[in-house]
Amino acid sequence: MSAHYLLTEDQISIQEMVREFAQKELAPVVKECDEQSRFPVEVYKKITEMGINSMFIPEEYGGMGLDTVTCCLIREELGRVDAGFTIGVGSNGLAYTPVALAGTEAQKKMCASYIVEGGFGAYCLTEPAGGSDAAHALTTAVKVGDEWVINGRKCFITNGPLANFYVVFAATDKAAGAKGMTAFIVERDREGVSVGKHEDKFGIRSSETSDVVFDEVHIPADHILGAEGQGFKLAMNTLNRTRPGGSATAVGIMQHCIDLCIEYAKQRVVFGKPIAKQQAVQFMIADMEIKTQASRQMALYAARLADAGIADAVVGACTKCFCGDSVVEIATNAVQVFGGYGYSREYPVEKLLRDAKIYQIFEGTNQIQRVTIASNLLH
Repeated sequence: MSAHYLLTEDQISIQEMVREFAQKELAPVVKECDEQSRFPVEVYKKITEMGINSMFIPEEYGGMGLDTVTCCLIREELGRVDAGFTIGVGSNGLAYTPVALAGTEAQKKMCASYIVEGGFGAYCLTEPAGGSDAAHALTTAVKVGDEWVINGRKCFITNGPLANFYVVFAATDKAAGAKGMTAFIVERDREGVSVGKHEDKFGIRSSETSDVVFDEVHIPADHILGAEGQGFKLAMNTLNRTRPGGSATAVGIMQHCIDLCIEYAKQRVVFGKPIAKQQAVQFMIADMEIKTQASRQMALYAARLADAGIADAVVGACTKCFCGDSVVEIATNAVQVFGGYGYSREYPVEKLLRDAKIYQIFEGTNQIQRVTIASNLLH
């Protein structure tokens, strides 16, 4: 990362601290966790002791209370070493953001305490039959006396097997479509909550992903999050605010690709000289740097807007889309720079390509992002 990003001394200090931690504690277990599809809870315990797992939690609730820009710096440094672990940590923020936006004081304290104490949260929006059509949820919530009863299945839930609480988006009025969706806080230990099988994923294999099933789950009325019928709006507002962090993690992957390609290109000798002397390779690495710097600037700009209380859907969609497309392109070219070795699991770039692909898919595919951009511009 260039020294010219106008960071404060505190931000630089945090950035360096996280970089050192990631290299010392996370890097040694990355390959094993990728092969075993295992979240490194031992590393998470250490990052909890540092407070990094609750970087986005306000200080009054026991967190670090960091701004979005600083959180992005942390996410990039962690993502530079392992995106899967970073997504697991970052998904706590995805789960807590709707609580921060719409929760009561009691709800904010409850959910913050789970994370601050080393637990996890999970954001339950996607369904097996829904995918990108998140507004038409089959999961239902029915008011019965002073309780709500939730039934349904959510899929591809990051932190699903680990979470202490879930933010669940369910239909309270199916006929109303998006305006009939409501958000709820559901604790993991409530009767009727179960976790499906761990997803055997292509990439980000160190993140825990599973179905979460709600079978006649009774929750008290005070667990409704925000107003009835405002769940879809809350879900979208949440994603608009969390785009910078996810994009910053992708930037971390990009930077790792550049670091590896520079090192390899200087060492790999072909036709009597290092491939770093070949203009074709030089241009590939230069293009990587161009896309990485542009992606980083977009992520930090979106973060600054979020810190200013501005949730711009177009900026969020553009950032997510550009960073997602760029990280796949850069990781693909990193494999190309390594040639046959890049296709071998003995070298790290094939993993970076596997990790990169998800950024064109989750939290709204890049095709959906383009729909969002166009509809906002052409309405």
